Amino acid sequence: MKALEMASKLLQAIESKDTTAAAKYLSADFMFSGPVPQPINGHDWLAMQQNLITAFPDWKFNATDLREENGEVRGVVQITGTHKGELDLSSIGMSKVPATGKSIKLPSEKITIGVADGKITSLTSAATEGAGVMGILSQLGVEVPSPSMN
Repeated sequence: MKALEMASKLLQAIESKDTTAAAKYLSADFMFSGPVPQPINGHDWLAMQQNLITAFPDWKFNATDLREENGEVRGVVQITGTHKGELDLSSIGMSKVPATGKSIKLPSEKITIGVADGKITSLTSAATEGAGVMGILSQLGVEVPSPSMN
């Protein structure tokens, strides 16, 4: 399977609420980095995705412009969803947020998906103000921790 097809199938599996299928695309050393407090491994990323799709049953990445460049897949996602279930972010050391019924539409984020030996090795999201976990919390009206000024 080509990298572009694999990346598309990973995103589709998450949107279809099938993290078991998504796990099959990830390498043992997969890492997610970007709009999270610190990079996380595949197990923690899938746990976070499972919690997100439970909290947002209509979760969509809305991926566009996916293309292969230099052995990586690059593109843009703009996450949308409606907060209908408890958002449990304890897998990344954060609190649970009861359902608010609010819809979210995060800013577009550039992503890079690394692929090697037929598996996805990394997913990196460029730093984008108002995106990621902090963007979700902000749009839900949850107090977001301030970044350290150190």
